Parts: sequence; C-alpha cells; structure tokens
Amino acid sequence: MIDQVELNENEKPLDLLVYNVLQDNTQYQNLVELIKKRKPDVIFLLETNNAWKENIKNATDEYAYKIEVPLENTYGLLFYSKLPINTYEVNYLISTEIPSIIADIEYNNQLVRLYGLHPTPPVPQENEESTERDAEILLIGKSAKDYGKACIVFGDLNDVAWSRTTRLFLKTSQMLDPRRGRGMFNTFHAHHWFLRWPLDHYFLSSQFRLIGMQREPNIGSDHFPISIQVVLRSDDDSGEMKLDEEEKQEVIEKIEDGIEKGDAN
Repeated sequence: MIDQVELNENEKPLDLLVYNVLQDNTQYQNLVELIKKRKPDVIFLLETNNAWKENIKNATDEYAYKIEVPLENTYGLLFYSKLPINTYEVNYLISTEIPSIIADIEYNNQLVRLYGLHPTPPVPQENEESTERDAEILLIGKSAKDYGKACIVFGDLNDVAWSRTTRLFLKTSQMLDPRRGRGMFNTFHAHHWFLRWPLDHYFLSSQFRLIGMQREPNIGSDHFPISIQVVLRSDDDSGEMKLDEEEKQEVIEKIEDGIEKGDAN
C-alpha cells in the first residue's frame, strides 16, 4: 500500500486529472470550468475528437505542452501539461486504430514517465474477448518495469481493479494501486448509482507517495473525472508484488495472443 503523506514546505505535488469525456457528450463547458477550477499540472482526456479539442481550448490554451491525437473512433487522446515534456511517443501497440502515449515530463528537477492508455473493451456482438485489452495493459506493465524509474500508468483501462489482468499487471510492472486500503473510487457509470465500477486508474511506481485522490463531480460523461496528487520521495518497494513462474508464462501468452489478434504488427 502506498503511504499517504503531508507535503513538506519545499514540495509541490504532481497533480493529474483523467477524464473519459464520452465522445458524443457536448457538455464541453463543464470540463473547461473543472480545469480552470482545479488547475491540474497534467490533463489526460479520452474519447476525444476534434470537436472536443476545439471546444475546450479556452482551458487548454493555458497548457504550454500538448500531445493531441483526436480521433472520431472513440479512441482519441488529448494530453496537456504545464510541466515541460522532455520526450514523448504515440504508439499503436495492438491496433492501428487505438493509440497510447508515453511522455517524460520534468517534475521537481526529475523526469517522470507517464504511460497513458485506453485499450479496447470486450464488447458483446463485436469483440467478446478481452485478448487485445489484456495484451496492451500487460505490454505497458512490462515497459514500466523495464524503465525502472519513477513512472505513472493512467487512463481508462476498461478493466476493474480486482481483475486477474490488473493483478497480473501490478505484478508485471511492480507498480502500486493508490486506492488499496482507501476505497473503490468507482468512475463508471456516472448516471447509475447502483451499478458502478472503477475503470479509470492511476498506478504508481514505488518512488511516489500519495497526497490526495478524488473522484470529481459528474460533468456530463458516463465516466466521472478522477484526479490525484502525488509527490516523489525515496524508493519504497515493500508493497510490490512479483510474478511466479506460472504467471510469467501466462503474461507471455496473453501478450502473444493480443498481438496476433491485433493488426498493428
């Protein structure tokens, strides 16, 4: 479990906001107002097309650093940062229609790697299996583990926090779930109080400590926005989980199956 700490006098938290906007939703102004009120350092927006990009400029023009991949297929990504982006990549790991990003941002005189993703969900009549989703999540997990330094994986993973795949991801990446011990932070479905799951996630490497985490108000989408404030401290790997040999083989097979089923390779 990630410790929750108070900020020291000289510390400024890294403040992030994730929101799946629901592409057909047109309540742009609600998001503009949330951004202006919250003023996060980094904003990651999912299901964003050109209409969303243009209609929230009133808020995002204040962000000097941008990675914009608007698409009309419900997999568009918009990424905005007040902190300098040192380098970034837009990748299509499994499908040529589904992007993910890697961005190295400069925070507190250090680099923090951010992995932003929105893999395809299993959908009845269209894509009943979770093969591609699982492969993308686990590929990101392997990449985070190989990176080995301060990093955050965030986005709408179309998977719940207690699933087999999320557990394999946590073991593969050796990252930590800041919700553990603190509640569910259910983000979907925003309009059905009796039927909600945690689909939008932040996973943190062991160099981070939690300052705060909030589910933001319903502002029009079927997802709630969710925000987090973290700070870098010394490495504490005591909460990390590790794969056993059987699980290692399962991860390899899931990744191979997803790549084979996808069309990006």
